[in-house]
Formats: sequence, structure tokens, C-alpha cells
Amino acid sequence: MATGDNEIVFLPLEDVESEHCALIVDKGLAQVKGIETHKVELNNRRAAITVSGAEVVSEAVKAVKDLGYGVTTVKHAFPVLGMTCASCAGSVESMAKHQPGVVSASVNFATGNLSVEYLPNMTDASKLQQAVQAIGYDLLVTDESTQQETLEAIHEEKFKALKTKTLWAVLLSLPVVVIGMFLMDMPYANQIMWAFSTPVVLWLGKDFFVNAWKQAKHRSANMDTLVALSTGIAYLFSVFNMLFADFWHQRGLHAHVYFEAASVIIAFILLGKLLEEKAKGNTSSAIKKLIGLQPKTVTVIQSDGTELQTPIESITTGDMILVKPGEKIAVDGMVVSGSSYVDESMLSGEPVPVLKEEHEKVFAGTINQKGSFRFKAVKVGKDTMLAQIIKMVQDAQGSKAPVQKLVDKIAGIFVPVVMGIAVLTFILWLSLGGDNGLVQGLLAAVTVLVIACPCALGLATPTAIMVGVGKGAENGILIKDAESLELAKKVNAIVLDKTGTITEGKPVVTAVKWLNNNQYAQDVLFSIEKQSEHPLAEAVVKHLEATAKSLSLSSFDSITGKGAKAAYNNETYWVGNKKLLTANNISIADELQQEADKWGLESRTVIWFADGSKALAVIAISDKIKETSVAAIKQMQAMGIDLYMLTGDNEATAKAIAEQTGIGHYKAEVLPQHKADFVKELQQRGKVVAMVGDGINDSTALATADVSIAMGKGSDIAMDVAKMTIISSDLTKIPQAITLSKQTVATIKQNLFWAFIYNLIGIPIAAGILYPINGFLLNPMIAGAAMALSSVSVVGNSLRLKWKK
Repeated sequence: MATGDNEIVFLPLEDVESEHCALIVDKGLAQVKGIETHKVELNNRRAAITVSGAEVVSEAVKAVKDLGYGVTTVKHAFPVLGMTCASCAGSVESMAKHQPGVVSASVNFATGNLSVEYLPNMTDASKLQQAVQAIGYDLLVTDESTQQETLEAIHEEKFKALKTKTLWAVLLSLPVVVIGMFLMDMPYANQIMWAFSTPVVLWLGKDFFVNAWKQAKHRSANMDTLVALSTGIAYLFSVFNMLFADFWHQRGLHAHVYFEAASVIIAFILLGKLLEEKAKGNTSSAIKKLIGLQPKTVTVIQSDGTELQTPIESITTGDMILVKPGEKIAVDGMVVSGSSYVDESMLSGEPVPVLKEEHEKVFAGTINQKGSFRFKAVKVGKDTMLAQIIKMVQDAQGSKAPVQKLVDKIAGIFVPVVMGIAVLTFILWLSLGGDNGLVQGLLAAVTVLVIACPCALGLATPTAIMVGVGKGAENGILIKDAESLELAKKVNAIVLDKTGTITEGKPVVTAVKWLNNNQYAQDVLFSIEKQSEHPLAEAVVKHLEATAKSLSLSSFDSITGKGAKAAYNNETYWVGNKKLLTANNISIADELQQEADKWGLESRTVIWFADGSKALAVIAISDKIKETSVAAIKQMQAMGIDLYMLTGDNEATAKAIAEQTGIGHYKAEVLPQHKADFVKELQQRGKVVAMVGDGINDSTALATADVSIAMGKGSDIAMDVAKMTIISSDLTKIPQAITLSKQTVATIKQNLFWAFIYNLIGIPIAAGILYPINGFLLNPMIAGAAMALSSVSVVGNSLRLKWKK
């Protein structure tokens, strides 16, 4: 680590506003192993800690967050340039982790990104870039808005250069192979092969040697080290044998040259890298499609009514935008005039166009059909739903599945282990191989270095995750991290919220029974419900807005899970469920109770309105079951998953919904905190629980569940907490997400199996383990081809996910 012993680090604290808070944080820091002194400075809003390692900073930040307080950190993903294998990713990650102020760092080789969280008072992007440059790589630290385009331009240039190199390497290696295999006795054969192989090794393959030297300077090694050592040894050995053939002839041995092995290995590895880059580009096609949804220019209506073509970067909130038939919608907004059907399939995965009229929301990236309309820009730039989806997919594709941690450890020691095996192979051949021990030992060592492939291991998990997350996004399933994608296949219990999840979430008042219907009571009820954020309150407001007027209430209190209390004109009023009335000793007239009982049997939701002593009205509200809910529930039950419905609604309504949908387990009149308790109860029974909800009241249960799924048409808080979001709010997407998880995990296992088996079998054969049995020695050229194809096969297997249903 860059920090020395007893270095003071300042943690910028959030929400620490009293001596009591400071004391709690100070006690929490005292529990962190490795912190030698600690002091919370309340005036400066920071904690001063003395540490001796980067991992201690990370533990300190975690400890503060676990106590419920914040630490000001910056999270960023930087593209890493110059990585060639999984070992490179390990080197960059290790270097970043050991920088002062870095809380966490993770490099995903498949996406080529460094995801880092750091303390902004201790480090920044340029310091991180300098640290990475010191070990031979680079970070792209350009502005986020232009980063993707810059990166694509760099990758395009790199791909073209690689393509040219590969073509020349293949063309120059062909005559070397032909002479080496069939025309060894022709005059000047060795000199011709030397002439053709030299540009391949020293010009087209120079990056392997340059990168290997950079690694060696930092006492590190990667795949470039293996290629440089193997081809360098084969080439130099061949040059020596050609120039000093007498050295071998005097010892009764033939001076063999292996120019074809050196040049063909480089040609094959360049070809493998070319195919790998092409395939890796395909794994991120989902991101490219999403980015391509946003138009470059839009038609803005000026204040004088004229139309002006404006670049999308110049759009600001409040601009009036015209959308013509067939055009893509540029930013999120609200329709002001006109109407049309809009294709939202790229965001929601739903193929049916949605009618957009005045006051309807429209989203960036969706495609207008035949009509035209004007809308006001509400969210622009990175605040649009499309931008957030792109960011979420990028973060998820860059995140690591739990299984990847083990693979990273193996990849980290892979190259040094292989170099050790190569040296051991040479020593064994030299001591046991007789007259040809030196030559065959060198060849076997070269073959071991060539056939070993850390890339196949490094690509096995992230490429499958990238394709899986991308496929989910294309189908309207947003997955926040690799862990939830890996865990979803194990889900055997799903807890479903009712309103907005199983039902439409658009409740409407279907009947009202008043004790003494008068305008004053209607006005009070309308005024109370207008202040409430509950969906049922919204239904009452819509029902009364034509006949009632708003009054100025003296007080309003929301009572979680029960309703609301308000005061007007020195009188207390209550709106909510029957429990609320019972708890406050409010009497209910028989005629109102009879009506409520009847509506309850009809699966309608019942809410009450009362003053301080008696119920004044009972209201029936219905919320239609979504068309796809019943089919989705049957699909999940067929998968062997136990389903539970939890609702704050009354027993009669809950029972009716459960019967109509075929859910066997349900609980009515459940408070938000009890939803989380129920999830914990299932977990204690050994269940892997998924929670599906759409409201603020579901957020605690979502955070508690093993896999959390939010409905996209619900609250922002639920979507922030959840690890998966179903954009269309269609429950049939949940069995799809579970199937996708199963397919992705199966692909990861296949990839890891083949990557491990390839290396476990290939390396011993390359070392010559079969020679004592049947005299077989693996040709270094064949080893090079096998190594090149191993990475390509892993990426190719991941790409098969794209075409699965």
C-alpha cells in the first residue's frame, strides 16, 4: 500500500449531527481491527483514524455505514486500456486497491472496466490513472458523456490494428510452416525461415515482449510473459542452432530449428485475440442497442412557435419538443398536445404499442408510431429512464458473481505456477531425457508456456454475466448485480405484494355509503385524502374532485398501515381501515357495517371515514387483477416455488384475490414492518426468498429478501432498493428472470469446467507426460492453436445464451 505505518486518514462523515452520533461512530471505529487511534471531529464532520493498510480504510467505511451513518465517497467505473488477460485485470485491481483512500476496487476483464469507490479528500481519477500507468496500463478518465464514444473509437482502432497484424502474421508464417514441414532439405531453408519469422516475432509480436518487460519490472507476470518466454526461447534457440550448427554436430546431434513454432504461435495467438475481441464486442451488444436508442438531434419548439433542430446535449428541462411519426423520443417528458401510439418494447420488452395522450409520460429511447405530439422535457441527460437503465446494465455487467472471487484467486497465481511447471519440465527432461534431453526439454517447456491459458478462466464468468444481464435488459428485466442473477435460480419462495404487483395498482371508487350525506363531510374527506400519498387516497380524490372543494386542515398525520388522522375546525377526523376506527373507540352504524360486509365478500377494498366519535361513510374501492398475473402465478407454482401474498388490505378482499389467482398462502392487514418479519421467518425455515413489490411500504421487505424484485411502474424507492426491476410490471417476467438465472449459471459452470479441464489436461500433455507411455510429444504449434481457441470457445459458449428462449 502507498500509505505507510501510522498514517492518518480522514473519513468525511454524513448525518453525524450530535455528540451522541459522534460517540456511536467513535465506538464503532474502536471495533475495527487495524485502527490504532480514532477520533470523531463533530465540527469538521469527519473521523480521524490512524491506519497501516488500505484494507483498514475499507473496513472503517463499512463499519460507519453499518451503524446507519454515511461516509462521502465517490463511485466510478473507468475503462482500463492495455489489458490482455485475466492476470492483467488482477494486477490493475491489486494496484488500485492499495492506493490511499480507495475503499474498494474491482476489475472485470470481460468489460475492461475498473469499478472503484474512493474517498475524494484522499485521491482522485488522475492519481488512480498514474498508479495504473506505473504498471504498464492506462485508465480512460474522460467526461462520462463522451466516454463511450471515445472508448468505442479506441477499441475500433485497436481492432483494425490487430486485424492487420494478424493478417501479416498468418501470411508470413505460411511459408515458414511449408518449409519447416515439407522442404527442410532445400538450400538455405533455415535462412529463409529466419527471414520470414523474424518480422513475425520481433515486429508483429513485439507487444508481447514489451508488456512482459513492463510486468517483469514490477515483479509481476501475465499471459504476455508466457507468450514472450515461449516464442523468445524458441526463436533464440533456433537462431543459435542455425548460426552455430557445429556445436551440436560435434556432439553427434542434429541442429534443429523451430522458427515455424515461434512464428505460428504468435500468428495463432493474434488470431485468437482477434476472434476474442470480436466475440467480446457481441457480449455488450445489449448496451450498444440501448445507447443507439437515443437520437442525436431533436425538434424544439421555440417560444415564438418556430421549429429548431437542436443537438440532444443542448436540451434542458422545460423545453417543448415536437415528435413526428416514426421518430425516437429523445428525453423523458409529459405530453402537452396531440396523441400517438408509442413503441416502448425496447425498454419494457412488451411488443404492444402504448397510447400516449395529454398528461401521459413518455420516455427517452421509445419510438413514436404514426401520430405526432408535443411534449415538455422533464428529465434530460443522465436523469432519463434510458440513461439510468444503461448505467444499471453497465454496472451489473461489470459486477462480479460470488463464484468469480475463487476464479480470480486462481488466475492471480496461474502464470507464476505455469512458469514453475515449465522450469520443472525442462529440468526433468534434462536429467531424464538422455541425448535429446536439452532439446526436448526446451521444446516441452515452450509448449507448456504456450498451452496454458489464464484468459479462458478469466472470461468464463464475466462473459456469461454480460450476456445474461444484456438479455434480461432486452426483455424488460433490469438486473442490478451479478450476485442476484446467480442467486435467483435458487429461489424457492416468493412473497408478493397485492396492490400494483398482482393487481393493476389503479384503484377506483366503485361505491360510497354515507351516514348523512352532506357537502361539508365530502369537503373534509376530499381535503384529507388530497394530502395522503396512498394509492387508495388517490382513487377517493379522483372520485370527489368534481363535487368537493379543498379545505385548509389544521393538522394531518399519516398512520402507517392504517390510514390518516386530521383536524379541521376543532374536530378530529379519521380515514383508513376498520382497525383504525376500533383502536380509537369509534362507533359504526349497522347500515354502514352491512354495506361494508357485502363489499368485502365481493373482494372490494373497504375504507372508512369518521369523526371523533362515529363513522360517517364507508367507501368501496376495486383494483383489477392484471391479465397476466394468474398465468404468471401458475408458471411459478409449476417451477416448484411456494407463493405468499401479503397485503395491508382487509381479510375478505385478500381471500378473494388469493382464490381468484390460485395463491394458497396469504396474509391480510399486514403492516410494512411485518412484511420484512415474514420474509425473515421464511429465511429461518431455510427458504431462499424473493420479495416482489412496488411501493415505499415494500422497501424494508425488499431489502431483507435474498432476491428483491421491484415493479417498474411503482415507487422510485422500491426500485432503488431492489436488485431486479420488471419495467413493464408484468409478473410473467419473474419466471423468465429465474429461467435466465438458471441458464446463466449453467453457462458459467460449463465455461469453468472447460477452462479448468483444458488447462488440467493440456499442461501435463505439453510437459510430455504421455512420452514414456506412447512416445507422444505435443507440437508447440498445435499448443498455440489450442490456446487461442480455448478463450474463443468460452466466449462463444456464453454467446449461446443470446439465442436461448
